This record gives sequence, structure tokens and C-alpha cells, in this order.
Amino acid sequence: MTPNAASAPSGPSRRSFLASTAVATAAVSGGLPLLAACGASDSGSGGGSSSGKDAKKLLPSYVANNVVTPDIPSKNGSSIGFTSKLDLATLKTSVPKKLGKGGKVTVMSPFWGSPPKQDNPYYNAMNDMIGVDVEWQNQDGNTYDQKLGAVLASSDVPDVVVIPNWNMGGKIPTAIISKFADLGPYLSGDKVKDYPNLAAIPTDAWRRCIFGGKLRGLPMPSSYVTNIVPLYRKDIFDKEGYEVPRSAAEFLSLAKEITNAKAKRWACMDMKWTAWQMFSVLSGSEKPLGWNLVDGKLINRIETDEYLEALEWTRKLFAAGVVHPDAKLGKNAPDPGPKFAAGEFLIYAQDISQWWSRTAEQATQNPDFKIWGMDVYGHDGGNPQVWAEQPAGIFAFVNKKASESVIHDVLAVANTTAAPYGTKEYMATNYGVEGTHYTVKNGVPTKTTRGNNEVINAYVMIASPAATIAHPDFPDVAKAQVEWQQRMGSFTRKSSFFGQMITEPSRYTNLMDDFETLEDDITRGRKKISDMQQAVAEWKTKGGDKLRDWYQKLLDDNGSAS
Repeated sequence: MTPNAASAPSGPSRRSFLASTAVATAAVSGGLPLLAACGASDSGSGGGSSSGKDAKKLLPSYVANNVVTPDIPSKNGSSIGFTSKLDLATLKTSVPKKLGKGGKVTVMSPFWGSPPKQDNPYYNAMNDMIGVDVEWQNQDGNTYDQKLGAVLASSDVPDVVVIPNWNMGGKIPTAIISKFADLGPYLSGDKVKDYPNLAAIPTDAWRRCIFGGKLRGLPMPSSYVTNIVPLYRKDIFDKEGYEVPRSAAEFLSLAKEITNAKAKRWACMDMKWTAWQMFSVLSGSEKPLGWNLVDGKLINRIETDEYLEALEWTRKLFAAGVVHPDAKLGKNAPDPGPKFAAGEFLIYAQDISQWWSRTAEQATQNPDFKIWGMDVYGHDGGNPQVWAEQPAGIFAFVNKKASESVIHDVLAVANTTAAPYGTKEYMATNYGVEGTHYTVKNGVPTKTTRGNNEVINAYVMIASPAATIAHPDFPDVAKAQVEWQQRMGSFTRKSSFFGQMITEPSRYTNLMDDFETLEDDITRGRKKISDMQQAVAEWKTKGGDKLRDWYQKLLDDNGSAS
């Protein structure tokens, strides 16, 4: 058995999502776009945005949840934090009575691993607590897009379908509008007050739930502060007297000092994501892919000097031989965890959830191991300008054919799963049944083998509370994570399209498909910076300039978020 603590940071990929949902609620940003337009074409070919003059009246009223007071309040867009031990006897109740009416609700959701049988203690306990018979139709998360497309193209759609951003390509945007219900009559404005935990979800997350001019989704919120942290081996840094670098030049100098290939030690893995941060390159994890208004002109990240400078700096790291050889394999590289634990490299950029997960996995076998997060500095040593991530990335939708009673039962489920940390409902949702799925010793909940197999990828997918970080087993890590987000949040800026769910016209769907591969070819020395400049010039003529005009119209119609 391994320690398990609740954590809900955002993440950039399915891999980091898996790492965090295995232990608790997680919110993931990134992936592919949705058709979410006020006045956008229902065919999906015209594209659009979730922002608009009518958006405000569609949004649920925000009512802060005062059931539990966090140890560390949110600041500068950070998650809220909890560092105290858990006392099950003093857990609060956020849902005083069953809101479900005893109906049956079918839910299709992605699942990674072997899904448990429907009749298991976790599902049974949750259903009994909520008053709804939730029947799970778990699907392989690795091939979910294929199953999703087939189901939405049929007439047999479950009552609830969970759709992450990364599975929203092709014809899925059209299906979202044609197949799923408008939840506005139940949640818009003060109507949400019937579901207090849903009312406490941040407004930015709800804004991402507007599709085709209607409030259709239930969100999994995340902090808008960047979730990519330069993680490092603090124990080795302290032992060797290394100082955390405060500029791009200092990083390269330190990397050369650390690296000794003959001794099988390199400084880092691929640091491209850290380069984006140091050089203030617009986020490129989902659409709008790096568009922003700069000095009155709409530009894309690939057109900026900062973009090229970040690529050049990353290329220098590879050229200097300070990057671990595994990184040259790109997406096919093995899990870096074991070699990081062995000290083969000392720095890597990854999801903030790994700050805790690496700590937990090494706690007993390597007690001297200490992973920590570096603050991001500007490339010249000044303050950075970090770009905000989107505030929600996974959504649950209700079948348009669902009866009112089914919709009310779904919202009863969502109101329970969105309960905050420190409540009975949160523990039930994220840990299961005490004694069966977890035990508590010295205020630290620890999942059993059965808990790790059954309490995963399920009810948290319907809806989740505001982004939360809580590690009663490693409170110093929880505190450090939230404080890192708060410091980085003070330098975080929202782009012109922050919070909007963007769908580009279908003719531009594949316009930028080759850029990530080209980035990796340049940083690894297989291509040159001039190749990127040429690719950008071709991108403009192939549709980039016309796409700019399309985004400009969105700004003209909806205004800028920044």
C-alpha cells in the first residue's frame, strides 16, 4: 500500500491526469477545442467562441462555500490548500439530505486500467449516499475518441457523457450541440443555489461550459496558474551546493557544471516548456493556439521573437550535451521517474502533481530524496510573464432526451462530487469506504489495494470542486505547491481569449499540426531556426493570415479577456 492524498492540480496531458486521478480529484487543461459559440454555426464548420454579449446571463451565480475553511486561501489564481491532518470525526457535511430521487442514470466516461465491476462497495456506497443509481459504462481512455464518435453518431446515447478537451476533435463539436441538454433552466443565475456545491465552482470554469449559446456542461475546474513546474532534486542540490538558476544563462551554466556523462549524470530532460515560460511565449496547449492582442495587433506565438529565442535556448541545452539521452526520443521516451530517483538527471519540467507523487513513491525506499519546484524567472533574470491556462478542461454532458427527473438526479450527483475537501462527501467521492478502501493513521488517509483498484476515474468525472491541493501525508509539499502557484500567479497574465472555448473553422483544423514536430526537430539539432521561419511564412499563406482575420472578428464581437 502507498500513501494517497487528495490533490486537484491542473495538468497538461492524459499521463499527468492519470497520476493525479489515481489518488483524488484532478483538473486538466489542454487538448482540443469545442464548438462553443453564441451565434456560431451549428454545423461546426464556422467555428466560434463561448464568450459573447449574452454569456453572462447564462452563467450560474457564484456563491462561496463556507462549509470548510482552507488552511491556505486561493491567491493570484492559485488552488486552495490544506495542510492539516484529517479527523474523520470532525468532517463537515455539505449535502445535508439526499437530493436524488432514486432514479437510474447511465454514465459513459473514459477509464484507464481495469474498471471495477458495477456491483462494488464504492459504487454502492456513493449511490446510496446520493440517492441515485449511477450505472457506469467505462471505456478505455486510450481509445476513447473512437468509442465517443461511434456512440454520439448513434441514437443510443447514455444519460451522461464525459468528454475531455483532448477528445473533442472531428465531428464531436457538432454532436455536443445536437445531442446534449441545455442546463441553463436548472443552473443559470440563482437557480444554481439549489445545488450549493455547484454554486461554489468558479465562474471562469462555468464559462467554458457554454456550447452553441447554451450552458451544456458540468466542469472539472482547475487553477489558471501554469501547472508546468521545473522540478529538481533539492537533496542533491543542497549536498553539492548548487544554487537554483535565476536566468537562462545561469541555467545553462549550472547544467554544464552538473553534467558528467561518464558518471551517468545529466542536468535535465527536455526543458522546452520551461523555455516557453522564461521567454514569455504564449501558451500553446489548446486553441486558441497562441493568439493574443499585442500593441493593438493580433499575433500568433509562432510569429514572435520570444518563440524563436525559446527554441534556440532549448537547442543550446541539447547541443551542450546537458540533456539526458532519453529526452532525444521525444514522446517515446520512457517514464523519467526511475532515472530521476536514481540521480541520472536533476531537473525536469512536468505537471505540478508530480511534486507530491514522486515524493510519495520515494518516501520509504529513499528517505533522503527531496523533489522541489524552482520558481520561473525571466530569461534575463527579471520577473517572468507567465500566461494563464484555461480554467476547466473536462466536462460532463446530459443527454438532450433525458427527462427532468434524470437531469435533477444528475445534478444531485454533481452537487455531491463537487463537495469541498474536508467534507464527508469529498472523502466518499475520492477515497471510498473507510476500512474497505482506505484507512486513516495519524490523520493521513491511505488507500488499500482495493481502494486503488475501485476508487478511480469515476464520480470525480461528473463535477469537481474548485482546484484544491491537500496532502496530509506531506503537508510541506502541499504548502509549497500552493505558494509556488501564488508566486507564479502574481506574474500570470490572461490572454485575449482567456476562458473562451474556441472552435476554429474546419478548414483551419490541421493548419498547425506539424509545428510541434518541427519544434522538437529544431531543439534536437535536426532542423534549424531558419526552417521554423520558413514554416511560419508558409503557414501565413496557407491560411494563417485568414485565420488571424477570423480571430479578429471574435475580438470585435466579444471583446478581449485581457
